Amino acid sequence: MAGIPLDQRSGWIWFDGKLVEWGKAQVHVLTHALHYASAVFEGQRAYGGEIYKLKEHSERLIHSAKILDFEIPFSRQTIDDAGNEVLKANKLHDAYMRPIAWRGSTELGLFARGNPVHLAIAAWEWPSYFKPEERLKGIRLTVSPWRRPAPETAPFAAKAAGLYMICTLSKHAATDKGFTDALMLDFRGLVAEATGANVFFHRKGELHTPTPDCFLNGITRQTVISLAKARGLKVIERAITPQEMSQFDECFLTGTAAEVTPVAEIDSYRFQPGDVCRTMMDAYSAEVQPHRAAAE
Repeated sequence: MAGIPLDQRSGWIWFDGKLVEWGKAQVHVLTHALHYASAVFEGQRAYGGEIYKLKEHSERLIHSAKILDFEIPFSRQTIDDAGNEVLKANKLHDAYMRPIAWRGSTELGLFARGNPVHLAIAAWEWPSYFKPEERLKGIRLTVSPWRRPAPETAPFAAKAAGLYMICTLSKHAATDKGFTDALMLDFRGLVAEATGANVFFHRKGELHTPTPDCFLNGITRQTVISLAKARGLKVIERAITPQEMSQFDECFLTGTAAEVTPVAEIDSYRFQPGDVCRTMMDAYSAEVQPHRAAAE
């Protein structure tokens, strides 16, 4: 269904406890989340009919809602089961999953506790992956003019819809200049993350990655750290200045959508995707697709 607008696709979406036809999964124009961004979501991937780290994603969705001061009216197990139901109903094996919870349209205003909380889960086919040889060429980033806010000014530990507007602005600014994505600094001017993925740098057998003290500590990020340590790489979480990027030889991004994606340049800083990038790409691929790894 590539190329078909999302609102014109066919299939089934789980909506407040039941499957509904894709085109009928609608909300009102006065929905609180549309006006005040009172929504949280997850990005998940299914490989071979199994949603990777489903429990962790559902738990984070519930936790994100609590940070935004609302409670999802479904248990973690129900959310897990709903995700699997959506995958099966749409006859998908490799897919992208999008659970989202939001405040509804009973009332509109900054005081929002009178609004019901809704939950929906959609899934759609994911495009073919790049071949490893193509991905190893690396993508091009530029530093965004927008910065990650201080932890006292935004609920950074929640995967909240409103936090992604500066990511959209950063992505647009980067692609307008011919880059693939943007690297975002934080409120102190330190390296933070890309618009939808965490970042890692390598030098001398060590991986360096920013401490997630004002941005989301990604589930893929945590997985890659474990995989790297299991392969003898030392992982250092610390503050990284932009100027330090000149000292690293390899760089890659991690995320549900990005998986492990090598970076070739960030403005004037150049990296050579090589053994470390390939090792982490292969390790992550084997982790999320064990059935495929066994077959190869």
